[in-house]
Amino acid sequence: MSISESKLRVYDDTKALFHLPDGVIYLDGNSLGALPLGVAERVNRVITSEWGNELIRAWNTAGWYVQPRRVGDRIAQLIGAEAGSVMMGDTLSLKVYQALAAALDMNSERKIVLSDTGNFPTDLYMAEGLIATLGRGHQLRLVAPEKIEIALSEEVAVLYITEVDYRIGRRHDMAALTARAHALGVITVWDLAHSAGALPVDLAGCGADFAAGCTYKYLNAGPGAPAFLYVAPRHADSARAALSGWMGHAKPFAFEPAYAAAGGVERMRVGTPPVLAMAALEASLDIWDRVDIAEVRARSLALGDLLISEVERRCPQLKLVTPRVHKSRGSQVSFAFEGGYAAMQALIARGVIGDFRAPDIMRLGITPLYIGEGEVMKAAEIIEEVIAGEIWRRPEYQVVNAVT
Repeated sequence: MSISESKLRVYDDTKALFHLPDGVIYLDGNSLGALPLGVAERVNRVITSEWGNELIRAWNTAGWYVQPRRVGDRIAQLIGAEAGSVMMGDTLSLKVYQALAAALDMNSERKIVLSDTGNFPTDLYMAEGLIATLGRGHQLRLVAPEKIEIALSEEVAVLYITEVDYRIGRRHDMAALTARAHALGVITVWDLAHSAGALPVDLAGCGADFAAGCTYKYLNAGPGAPAFLYVAPRHADSARAALSGWMGHAKPFAFEPAYAAAGGVERMRVGTPPVLAMAALEASLDIWDRVDIAEVRARSLALGDLLISEVERRCPQLKLVTPRVHKSRGSQVSFAFEGGYAAMQALIARGVIGDFRAPDIMRLGITPLYIGEGEVMKAAEIIEEVIAGEIWRRPEYQVVNAVT
């Protein structure tokens, strides 16, 4: 049986399915995934055959119009969601905005949006913007991540939280927090940006209300890839579509002057779907269709343990800020270091690509589809060279780039 016909073995089979430059150890898949080899062919086919030959007919003949729902069902399988509950399109910022708006509308008598200080800033910005737009006296309340559970109360309208912290990789207990929230009448909105493709997610099993996530990180769909929005089936026909775009209309091609929401998750469509970007995502999902997410998770944890052990042994100057306990961490390892930005630039110059998050966090993503033990060991050696040799102090590594 060939690889194309069988279940893929993580790393042994999957690494060959990605374009990885020679001399590079890529530990930044938690920010932008590597390029799957099938993407170029898929996108080229859409451009030349579908767009080129079919022109506008491709909305019907090539299935462009139904692509957001079709791809959403493929994403659903990776996040433990019911069929027909996930819609693709737009950016993650817009999807969390839609989810939060719908959740607040469902709990209109309450005014508190509860989140934590480790949440990704754009999620907080979108919440602030929505609250200001609504003008109904809502408040965004932030507490330390470890205080979320005790901060839940009957005055909270929505628990609005990212499952895995973008800086340090700390993971919240989705099942426990969702259960606690629901016991108090709180609606949940989960950001899965650092979860989808990194670890098993069970939205349906946890009873989550809403969730959103991006596809350019662990799902390897490329820069600007479309985001997804999950709406629990019990809410799908009543959730209010705050961004009432024409594609979310019950009859978009009737061109009626007044908005009438489509049934189910279709109402969460906004504008014209990004067909080319979604084609790249579909090519990446061809890999994920044949990968066991439980195996990905097991290898991620083992590789993370190895990286932690090696870096701590070699570089005591670096302080681990990622939880050691498996259930409490995502798929990255982060260290705090005062010279973290410069050290990361020195590592990148030597072919170890990670990234930096202010004020002092060096992030190293663990993506088992194309990272194995050999890459981790070599990366640890280079980290030791940069830190122990104080190479990071060189002037060329002090220059701050626009993107860190």
